[in-house]
Amino acid sequence: LSRQVREKLKKQVAEMRERFPGFRPGLAILQVGNRDDSNLYINMKLKAAAEIGISANHIKLPNTATEAEVLKCIASLNGDPAVHGFIVQLPLDSDKPINTEKITNAVAPEKDVDGLSSVNAGKLSRGDLGDCFIPCTPKGCMELIRQTGIQVAGKRAVVVGRSKIVGAPMHDLLLWNHATVTTCHSKTSTLAEEVGKADILVVAAGKAEMIKGEWIKPGAIVIDCGINHVPDSTKASGKRVVGDVAYNTAKEKASYITPVPGGVGPMTVAMLMQSTVESAQRFLGKFQPGKWNIQYNHLTLKMPVPSDIEISRSCIPKPIDQVAKEVGLLPDEVELYGQTKAKVHLSALRRLKDQPDGKYVVVTGITPTPLGEGKSTTTVGLVQALGAHLHRNVFACVRQPSQGPTFGIKGGAAGGGYSQVIPMEEFNLHLTGDIHAITAANNLVAAAVDARMFHELNQTDQALYNRLVPPINGVRKFSDIQIRRLQKLGINKTDPTALTEEEINLFVRLDIDPATITWQRVLDTNDRFLRRITIGQSPTEEGFSRTAQFDITVTSEIMAVLALTDGLDDMRLRLGRMVVASSKRGEPVTADDLGVTGALTVLMKDAIKPNLMQTLEGTPVFVHAGPFANIAHGNSSVLADKIALKLVGKDGFVVTEAGFGADIGMEKFFNIKCRYSGLQPHVVVLVATVRALKMHGGGPAVTAGVPLPKEYAEENLQLLAKGCSNLSKQIQNARMFGVPVVVAVNAFKTDTKAELALVVQLAKEAGAFDAVECTHWAEGGKGAVALAQAVERASQAPSNFRFLYNVELPVTDKIRLIAQQIYGASDIELFPEAEEKVTLYTKQGFGNLPICMAKTHLSLSHDPEQKGAPTGFILPIRDVRASVGAGFLYPLVGTVS
Repeated sequence: LSRQVREKLKKQVAEMRERFPGFRPGLAILQVGNRDDSNLYINMKLKAAAEIGISANHIKLPNTATEAEVLKCIASLNGDPAVHGFIVQLPLDSDKPINTEKITNAVAPEKDVDGLSSVNAGKLSRGDLGDCFIPCTPKGCMELIRQTGIQVAGKRAVVVGRSKIVGAPMHDLLLWNHATVTTCHSKTSTLAEEVGKADILVVAAGKAEMIKGEWIKPGAIVIDCGINHVPDSTKASGKRVVGDVAYNTAKEKASYITPVPGGVGPMTVAMLMQSTVESAQRFLGKFQPGKWNIQYNHLTLKMPVPSDIEISRSCIPKPIDQVAKEVGLLPDEVELYGQTKAKVHLSALRRLKDQPDGKYVVVTGITPTPLGEGKSTTTVGLVQALGAHLHRNVFACVRQPSQGPTFGIKGGAAGGGYSQVIPMEEFNLHLTGDIHAITAANNLVAAAVDARMFHELNQTDQALYNRLVPPINGVRKFSDIQIRRLQKLGINKTDPTALTEEEINLFVRLDIDPATITWQRVLDTNDRFLRRITIGQSPTEEGFSRTAQFDITVTSEIMAVLALTDGLDDMRLRLGRMVVASSKRGEPVTADDLGVTGALTVLMKDAIKPNLMQTLEGTPVFVHAGPFANIAHGNSSVLADKIALKLVGKDGFVVTEAGFGADIGMEKFFNIKCRYSGLQPHVVVLVATVRALKMHGGGPAVTAGVPLPKEYAEENLQLLAKGCSNLSKQIQNARMFGVPVVVAVNAFKTDTKAELALVVQLAKEAGAFDAVECTHWAEGGKGAVALAQAVERASQAPSNFRFLYNVELPVTDKIRLIAQQIYGASDIELFPEAEEKVTLYTKQGFGNLPICMAKTHLSLSHDPEQKGAPTGFILPIRDVRASVGAGFLYPLVGTVS
């Protein structure tokens, strides 16, 4: 019978997998300790699962496991969508006190295929048989009884034993199958008499052969659940297995009787498999594999559109742990920071590594006005449309804004109107402290640079050596980072006492040239009076002073490292490679040379985890990293994109945003971010506005904080058509990388229908896959449905992604390619300082890094006053700098800093 059950289940699983490719019912077996009998039972279950096609996972905790550790493991399995059935192998073999009842009740009722939780037991006791899991042994017994052909209803049944695992649920199961049931136990005084009345007898007392054959009613059905060992000198082991019923005499009276062993045992395993398959079927009834079961928020739109902060505060966000569960994150992969934001552990990426990626979409824009053209708003509107309106799995991945622009004229970066990340205050301010961690790490490096120069000026080689490699309990020992420095110097020694005086000199003296220091202190506030400062004014610095400066935190190379890294180990390597200065011998001095790499990694260990938030309509958002788009690459983190692509699945979408216009953020997205991540984009969404295109056509200057000139509120198709030269060039720039382009025309209330139609027409004529009008600022996702549909279609179009240049090309050639192909320049001009840096970096081995151009975002050229699509200009390069840890060189474009 158990074989028949397994064969039937095998067919059901095959049908599931045919219907839902890649899907398998999942069973988890949690064991505490190493009991031989438990190991035997578990192996039987694993073998049966493999035969049927169930994915079984055996989790084994040591016998030193505490109750808290067991509960933590259970919480993780409860939250794992790949686990449909979950049992705790009993008894728990632990040296520590563990409450078994607490453990079994911790298992989620919908996964409790052993049926041991109080919820399932309660449902069984009140007759809710279709809405609970029944313990496997009683379920198997019932199946055996049915197979005899007996009509259970109206029969007299006796259950001997009242355990929670067999006796009590067996009583309930027979009762709700309409038998008249009596439960007996060790204290029943008339046991033989009661047994003699039974048409159906189920025995689970745990006492060898306690039920005598002569007690049994002729023709009764006898189910023996007992497993007992009794002495037997004829056996090699000295014992044999018997049941709770005296089999040899009972079989003469019973019409059917189960043998021991080989009777109830195989059925128990078969019923466990059956319950697991049933649970998987219930899961498929509620959730489609690869399809999130997500609750969207309904927007109540108001006209006129209220302020961003008013809209944000009018919406009640879902608890962030709910969002995490909806997108398939496990409880132990999520670190809550209050109710509205959380960090996601990188273990999620490791767990999902074999899952297919979704479609990758980058949102960029035409050359903007100083007001911005709504890339962030479009990003949010698009994901709200894809998720809440088209019901696709979709993630937005955006940058964390700096407090500098947030408190300046530009403001925050949460989007706007009815397309926002919420709560906007949390998003725009501290979030989870990543930028503060970068500030601390950056300034640690700066302090280490000056402290090292100070001590090298004031101490002998031996004194420095004693401080760098101090004896501990009379023994000197090099740290790992010091071993790396010795190897870099060509000193292959590991014994600190073996270094010569010359080797000690090389080891202890970085000999930093102060004129070459490129590492500055940072602060995430616009404080103009810190832009040029003198440090070292205290008498304790003994006259060692120099001119330095503060930059904004998001310009720190550590921010770029965070955005481009693919894991903690890689981040440590990148941090160690950061070049802070050159020595007087012209050699690069790195954070590793300073000995601070480990400390930087510790400071950044939490910042590396992406931050989870949500949009107004309840779609998930990763907010992670915020490098500027001029001296850095202007894109959110590789890690957030990679995790999101796995979570959305092959039919889902990840929408990320590249800073500034397509000539800056998008070009760097392709040539830097995609080069390091290995990810290939499917669609470019290019945001355009009538306002910006009129400016490019020759309209009056647009200035932040100043009302728009009246020309922008009047229809002017000629001015608009002329300005579309910039749109055409940016479409050309995107197509240069082999990716289809969808133009999103972000509509403003002052735009006329004729103007919007003209932009759509000219965009298509310029080679866009499609162009659509969007009203997501005023209508949320509803206003971007046409855009979302166009993006879906474009994602299915052929894509032939390629880089603009080979990194092996000389530095100057790579700069020239970007200037000519992307900006429209005829050539480049390197100032003497830039030429010297190109020579230096090439000599130092950094010539094969990609290029990150630092230029104005207000023009395709180096001159912010040149609008439209200028050509034929010479692009001046005044300097070139290196972010070696992040992995790029950044030329400074223009004639003035």
